[in-house]
Amino acid sequence: MPFPDINEVIFQIGPFAIRWYSMAFVFGILFGWRYLIALANRPQLWTNKSPYTKLDVDDFLPFVTFGIIIGGRLGYVLFYNPSYYIANPQEIYAVWKGGMSFHGGLLGALLAGFLFVRRRNIAAWSWLDVMAASAPVGLFLGRIANFINAELWGRPTDLPWGIIFPTAGPLPRHPSQLYEATLEGLVLFIVLSYMIFARNALRRPGLVTGIFALGYGVARFIVEYAREPDGHLGTLAFGLTMGQSLSLPLILAGIFVIWRSLKPATA
Repeated sequence: MPFPDINEVIFQIGPFAIRWYSMAFVFGILFGWRYLIALANRPQLWTNKSPYTKLDVDDFLPFVTFGIIIGGRLGYVLFYNPSYYIANPQEIYAVWKGGMSFHGGLLGALLAGFLFVRRRNIAAWSWLDVMAASAPVGLFLGRIANFINAELWGRPTDLPWGIIFPTAGPLPRHPSQLYEATLEGLVLFIVLSYMIFARNALRRPGLVTGIFALGYGVARFIVEYAREPDGHLGTLAFGLTMGQSLSLPLILAGIFVIWRSLKPATA
């Protein structure tokens, strides 16, 4: 199946270009902003009342934006190609050339959240829960943008939906970006929404965060078997990719946080 002819630039005025990836990032942040406000406005979802206000969400927007950008970029530099950036430190800032790590962006968002809740005296686990609840939409949009950019494609396949990507040679490959968009985005968002609205998960601080960490880690670990490993890294110990190696601690952390949130309170 040939790759669809989609321009990665939505429109351009002179040197100023709007790309699908940047719009995915913007709309992911905007959705998270509105979703957190919507959750705060539903007191029935919480044990007593929402632990944060609309003003808190508004003020947090620049914190999480910079946290994701800086963490995502530094994560890619440190996890995926440190030798190149040690030799070319000026390239660290060239984010327009691509290279962002979800795991690094997650750490950046967590650090931004930690600093923010300390300043506002907001319950940390509840804040992480609502951040986690909104994250799959951003992941979905980002993976769709990866597909439009014809990047992060999958391994060769003879399945009928294999796609010949323009920069990946003549062989059909798994559209692994779409696999990730489905599992990390749509499926995970549906699961978390069900837990929040049908199972009152926000009344157990940390539960949504743990399910997100476990769900993302498992989804990413599975899809890595269909995704082409980074050429300069290949596979690592035990035949795992870098994405799988970074997802394992996330899976373990998710299991621990779920156990912690479900553990009966001691007197």
